[in-house]
Amino acid sequence: MIWNRKTRYTPYEQWPATKLPQLVAQARQSKWRMQHHIQPASGLLNDPNGFSYFDGQWHLFYQVFPFGPVHGLKSWQHVTSKNLVDWHDEGLAIRPDTPYDSHGAYTGTALPIDDQLFIMYTGNVRTADWQRESYQLGAWMDTDNHIKKLSQPLIAHAPAGYTSSFRDPDLIRTDHGYYALIGAQTTTEIGAILVYFSKDLTTWTCQGELNVPADARGYMIECPNLVWIDQQPVLLFCPQGLSQATTPYQNIYPNMYLVADQLDLAQAQFTEPHALTQLDDGFDVYATQAINAPDGRALAVSWIGLPEIAYPTDRENWAHCLSLVKELTLKDGHLYQNPVAAVADLRTTGHDLVFEQQRAAVTDLNGSFELLLTVPADKVVTVNIADQQESGQLQVTVDANQGHVLIDRQHTGNPFAEDYGQTRQVELTAHKTIKIRLIIDVSVFECYIDNGYSVMTGRFFLNATPSRLNVQGDPTAVTGKVWEWRQSEHTGVDNNETKIK
Repeated sequence: MIWNRKTRYTPYEQWPATKLPQLVAQARQSKWRMQHHIQPASGLLNDPNGFSYFDGQWHLFYQVFPFGPVHGLKSWQHVTSKNLVDWHDEGLAIRPDTPYDSHGAYTGTALPIDDQLFIMYTGNVRTADWQRESYQLGAWMDTDNHIKKLSQPLIAHAPAGYTSSFRDPDLIRTDHGYYALIGAQTTTEIGAILVYFSKDLTTWTCQGELNVPADARGYMIECPNLVWIDQQPVLLFCPQGLSQATTPYQNIYPNMYLVADQLDLAQAQFTEPHALTQLDDGFDVYATQAINAPDGRALAVSWIGLPEIAYPTDRENWAHCLSLVKELTLKDGHLYQNPVAAVADLRTTGHDLVFEQQRAAVTDLNGSFELLLTVPADKVVTVNIADQQESGQLQVTVDANQGHVLIDRQHTGNPFAEDYGQTRQVELTAHKTIKIRLIIDVSVFECYIDNGYSVMTGRFFLNATPSRLNVQGDPTAVTGKVWEWRQSEHTGVDNNETKIK
């Protein structure tokens, strides 16, 4: 397929009826399909959207272009869960089918209001001369998952002084009304977050620009997201074009967070924002969406993928996945992330690490498993994840002497994004014990370090299913266990046919 403006934005109904089933069948045959991470049945997945708890279950949407591994005419796909681990595919939920979202249903969030779910999202429109117009749109979903779009935009355009790069509303409910944080760009090409207020979810007024520190803005801010943890506001956002002098990130674009002492939304003012920090120190996390759940937890899910990066699955006409759902906590102003407790229910058979001549191996794994590892102070251990033939490997080095964890994916057999480096490293305190929880799901890893103090996430592509785990180091240096995971219970449509036709 030659991807150009015409093919990327061809209306779904104009594609041949045989095209989508062929793409779905092709993706199903991929050796890189994951067991427990949400992934598209075909085409491209990107930002998580509308994460919410409504009508007795969890709802999550994501942007999808089902006809290829490229950013084209986007819709929202809908999945639901009872436990935040096993997901049911409900099919396409929001299509680009009105004058206000004709070129894509873009990122947004959702809030349960009485017996309906209110959705606010960005509609992307291109004019005849291909100029962008952005509309902030609304929709209501009932308990049967039927969605009715509002006929007119909630916010028709960005205010004066801002460009049409105006998107990704984050809905927030307060005692006196509703707020929306919207990613924006000034006409001088500086990233911004605009704060809007509404009493009734219908009429919205701009309260001003959030006082994000000047060095944290880049040239555009995407996916602003606000949660409260222990009554402190935590802002997650994606500043594009952030200076390397501000934070030494390696990815094309970073996903960052700020913790503040207080936040006055009416005045669009943080009080004492703390240091800007990377949300994930790995290769591939972007566009994280977080919510304050009804049970009191702060929960988050990330897109594991990056804009403008080619991935090996592109040649199979599908791309990307979402992270496991993570619980967020704060300690001494630092954000900790850990998989939700239900992830432990995936464990089946456990294998204690048994060393012979400074090496422990666990073989015949099924591609989805986790390693719990403790490395005492001043010891160094290397973990290799490989296929049965050991034709390639993902390498994790835990150095409790110098105090760091390094992940190296350059020898996996299918390298990509090489311009941005093939290693990532987290700096920790030297001469102290390091604990890691390394989750492997066929072609994705999530590495949680020191009980979630740091997280490193990324994709990797071996030539066959990851089935061997080798640990090398001083046998007195390590205690660890490998847990095999059960098969997925993801169910449902698993393709887009019924909703597209």
